[in-house]
Amino acid sequence: MILGIGTDLANIDRIAGTLDRFGDRFRNRVFTATEQQKAERRSDVAGTYAKRWAAKEACSKALGTGLRMGIAWKDMAVSNLATGQPVMEVTGWAADRLAAMTPAGHEAIIHVTLTDDHPWAQAFVVIEARPLATPGA
Repeated sequence: MILGIGTDLANIDRIAGTLDRFGDRFRNRVFTATEQQKAERRSDVAGTYAKRWAAKEACSKALGTGLRMGIAWKDMAVSNLATGQPVMEVTGWAADRLAAMTPAGHEAIIHVTLTDDHPWAQAFVVIEARPLATPGA
């Protein structure tokens, strides 16, 4: 069952300007160390940050809160599987919110997809509740 859906569109040039203006202050407030390492290794640094920014916004919407109610930017983090597939990890208040919205007997799965076409970066997040396997089933 679908628990939440969120999407966001970010302007890469706006993120580039924010990076130029605020630098590490912005990076450290919004992005985890893993996200920063990933972005700084890429040829399109601003585009990588913009996609992750959009993913955090989309995830907060899928959680039904937006960026309010105690959720912090770094409570949501995008990493990648070895295949390159992006995955969203939640901690802190975002993890608490996810647990509260997940029905008993289910596990929550966060699906995330990212794309960009300069000057836009987009993310789409779907939170699914999947029934836990029952023993002997």
